[in-house]
Amino acid sequence: MASVVYFLDNRGRPLLHRDYKWDIPSTAVEKFPILLLEKSSNGDAVGSLEDGSTVPVLNSDGVHYIYLMHKNLYILALTREDTNAFAILCYLDSLVRVLEGYLKSLEEESIRDNFSIIYELLDEMMDYGVPQITDQKILKEYITQESFTLKTMFRPSGSKKKPGSTTVFKERMAPSAVTNAISWRSSGIVHKKNEAYLDVVESIDMLINPKNQILSSEIHGEIKLRSTLSGMPELVLGLNEKFMNSCINAVKGLPPIDNTKKSIEVEDVKFHQCVRLGKFESEKMISFIPPDGECNLFSYRVHSSTLKPMFLIDYKVRNHSNTRLEIMVKVRANFKSRISARKLEIRVPVPRDVDSPKYHYNKGSLKYLPNESVILWKFHKIDGAKEYVMIAELLLPSVADELELNKFRKIPLNLKFEMQGFVTSGLQVKYLKIREPKMNYQSYPYVRYITKSGDHYEVRVK
Repeated sequence: MASVVYFLDNRGRPLLHRDYKWDIPSTAVEKFPILLLEKSSNGDAVGSLEDGSTVPVLNSDGVHYIYLMHKNLYILALTREDTNAFAILCYLDSLVRVLEGYLKSLEEESIRDNFSIIYELLDEMMDYGVPQITDQKILKEYITQESFTLKTMFRPSGSKKKPGSTTVFKERMAPSAVTNAISWRSSGIVHKKNEAYLDVVESIDMLINPKNQILSSEIHGEIKLRSTLSGMPELVLGLNEKFMNSCINAVKGLPPIDNTKKSIEVEDVKFHQCVRLGKFESEKMISFIPPDGECNLFSYRVHSSTLKPMFLIDYKVRNHSNTRLEIMVKVRANFKSRISARKLEIRVPVPRDVDSPKYHYNKGSLKYLPNESVILWKFHKIDGAKEYVMIAELLLPSVADELELNKFRKIPLNLKFEMQGFVTSGLQVKYLKIREPKMNYQSYPYVRYITKSGDHYEVRVK
């Protein structure tokens, strides 16, 4: 794994580092800014992706540079081994989240002010280059900002050390969660109310053509658990058979069984470490002892052939002699009337430097955002099967550029929304059983379904 971890400023100058193996010379980090410059100057070089982003792995003289950027910092790991780069990136991401939990904001100044706590965390989170503890809740049980060492001197208040006596140290032991087989949960947890809240959250990314036909679509799903359960509870989550079978095939790397038009293709299935994977495959159930508080229990990605646009958009624009534009947008909620969407936002692109916008509409609110060159149409709530129209009249500059007028129509409309009560992938929670064998208390599980737009829910208008 990693030999050394560096924190660098935006110019690649070291702020702090922790060397775990001492097998890489200190001069190696000096090459990192040069390698970044070489990489940026070679636009089509190896290391560039199709979307323009860059692969965060560099190589030079047998040393692998694996890094991620956070605000104005580079968090860099160096190694000579033929190691798993993605595993190191996951560790660096966990390191950033843990440090932000301690320092509130991870930036150059906060690093300079908190060397001691950062070094202590680096020592606890990685041992000889191998990640150990990355759970912030467990780390905060025995590493606090008030105490920068694990051992503190113990002496009764007001007492003085006697001549010839030895100082007694009381060692602050690591919590049992670190040494137990169940490392994500401490023993002896007690809550007044024993409850478990399960949120099934799915984000939809979709690209739709002007005829309201889907060009591409993808669902990113998460099952989030928030539990306040005493003791060591054992939970069993049951999903509908069709979705569960697709998940098992995805874990085993097998193709989907159902090849019909109503098939569900599940990919990138990831579980929290508390899930017993053996029971998942053999007994078709998700069995686990949850961490206390919040966790992402289960994440997945779905390609579904039955998906349809959540909103149907009709867009028209009239150009009046390059001096005035009239844009008409009609939106129809393409779901059942008993369902409602909340926080709907439609961003309608317009040319730059438009003047004196006038609106005609029968629902929501409209606002021109000159910095983004869009008209924002917002709905607090929109019921299914309802249809609403907006017309915007925009004055153009005295000399309008024909190319500019054509350019803005190539930008798709962007939609954001949130809906409760259902998900689009076909996943259904059949049951959530809670049992604590020793305490045998009464518990209350709750399940909620949320569907919302992803970062790229867009409708082309041309």
